[in-house]
Amino acid sequence: MIEEQIPAALAGERLDRLVSLITECSRADAAALVLAGGASVDGEVSTSGKQRVRAGQVVQIDIEMLPAAELPQPDAGVAFTVLYDDEQVIVVDKPAGLVVHPGAGNPTGTLVNGLLARYPELVDVGEAHRPGIVHRLDAGTSGLMVAARTQDAYERLVEMLAAHDVGRIYRALVWGHVDNTVGVIDAPIGRDHRDPLRMAVVVDGKPARTRFRVLATHRTPSPTSSLECRLETGRTHQIRVHFAAIGHPVVGDAPYGGVRVALDCPRPFLHAARLELCHPRTGQEMQFESALPADLLAVESLLGDGGTGIEAEG
Repeated sequence: MIEEQIPAALAGERLDRLVSLITECSRADAAALVLAGGASVDGEVSTSGKQRVRAGQVVQIDIEMLPAAELPQPDAGVAFTVLYDDEQVIVVDKPAGLVVHPGAGNPTGTLVNGLLARYPELVDVGEAHRPGIVHRLDAGTSGLMVAARTQDAYERLVEMLAAHDVGRIYRALVWGHVDNTVGVIDAPIGRDHRDPLRMAVVVDGKPARTRFRVLATHRTPSPTSSLECRLETGRTHQIRVHFAAIGHPVVGDAPYGGVRVALDCPRPFLHAARLELCHPRTGQEMQFESALPADLLAVESLLGDGGTGIEAEG
């Protein structure tokens, strides 16, 4: 059972669309769940998907009543790099463009399908529709992820992520010159009040903190800053939203204002470059690194005139 209080961003939405957004299922499956009595608003079951919800109302969704979806199947054709594995964990270097797990619009060809082909035992780990997955990267973001190979490792990694005990460090390129060479953006993130398909800094959002330091500044072909960002929380689109909110969107990030003619970038310039964690069974400290991929290196090669080489402590 999922229970959510309706934020202002989703006020006025139809109940079936709300169910689709919350559960990440198709609109048709959401409508079927509502019609079958699987959703209630303020404690009263509603079978009308057309019902409009109001801010502050509490919606409960019985996800067991979603139409049975086909579980992800192994697909050896999915390309990705495994940097490390043992009997408990798998560390993956995900390429840009690869969706992490099946969902609406992406039923196959995901990282999960590829992982199942290499590690069939994952089928019994974690959630059935995304076995082994403990955290995600956006499809357009490349870099490091850890997956669990056993249920014990899954539960421990989920706990570590919730306690902010996993270090996730990203390389980013943002528009403009950031005022401070080191800093923390501490601003809640939730659904955009004007567009619920996007995220934004909103007063009724969930706490979110991004620590950053400036690695270099550039003046050509347009003012930009190379950053190292460390997540202290893990909200959807967190780095992208935080830097857009302070007027420095990630270069190449169309949904958040990062596409400009001065510099062509094929995707958001965002790469999960370092992963730090303690092994879920042995407690051994582990650290993994991933170099910038070729597409981002090509963009970086166009930058110049004023790189500071700042190496501030953060």
